[in-house]
Amino acid sequence: MASINKLMKQAMRAQQQAQEVEEAMANRTVEASSGGGAVKVVATCKGKLTSIKIDREAVDPEDIESLEDMVLLAVNNAVDEGQKIQTEEMSKVTSGFNLPGLG
Repeated sequence: MASINKLMKQAMRAQQQAQEVEEAMANRTVEASSGGGAVKVVATCKGKLTSIKIDREAVDPEDIESLEDMVLLAVNNAVDEGQKIQTEEMSKVTSGFNLPGLG
């Protein structure tokens, strides 16, 4: 019975740590760029964009498609990096547990 109580305490502690990681990821940001820095994007590790900066020289009215591609690439890179960090941080908390709601 003591081992069950110990396991329950560990699970509760892991769940609390997981919630703390979730909150931290909402505030932690990553930056990605494309076009040699012409487009810069900042996003949280939860996938929310916080800013997009576009260099004036990247704006060519005759070639909007290239700018769109640069923005899309930078956004996707920022979101991917944030998700990678979130997964790494969460795996530190949940390693060794195979319990629903912790992964």
